[in-house]
Amino acid sequence: MHIDPEKAKALPFRPIEAAVERGRLRFFAKAIGQDDPIYSDVDAARQAGHPDLPVPPTFFFSLELEAPDAFSFLADLNINLGRILHGEQSFTYHSLAYAGETLILKPRISDVYTKKGGALEFLVKHTEITRPNGEPVADAEFSLAISHSEVTA
Repeated sequence: MHIDPEKAKALPFRPIEAAVERGRLRFFAKAIGQDDPIYSDVDAARQAGHPDLPVPPTFFFSLELEAPDAFSFLADLNINLGRILHGEQSFTYHSLAYAGETLILKPRISDVYTKKGGALEFLVKHTEITRPNGEPVADAEFSLAISHSEVTA
């Protein structure tokens, strides 16, 4: 079953308030193989001119996983989990974020489109990441590819 684009774009998401913690930043940096000490050693970060550990690239995606039932929107759209693949992910950075900050994430579905005559459908989720005062930090976007094997292109 294909996604109704209007229903998807109108789907409500609650803003997510996420605390950026040092331990989590260290763990994430290690997990992605980021060995620059500014991401794990506060003294190294401060010597490099940062007030604390900076948020490593791509970390913002993991913050969305803090929402209770972070992927419930898939069920709301009747998407069969067995048919999805990670499409792509991108980030636009506006300012650095650091350990000790609280960030606000505002997700929404921004697009739904098909390829290969409808055999592949793409759902694009866009998330604005700001400080509590509204100052932009980053925009994150990821897409899911949904296979419709019953459609022959």
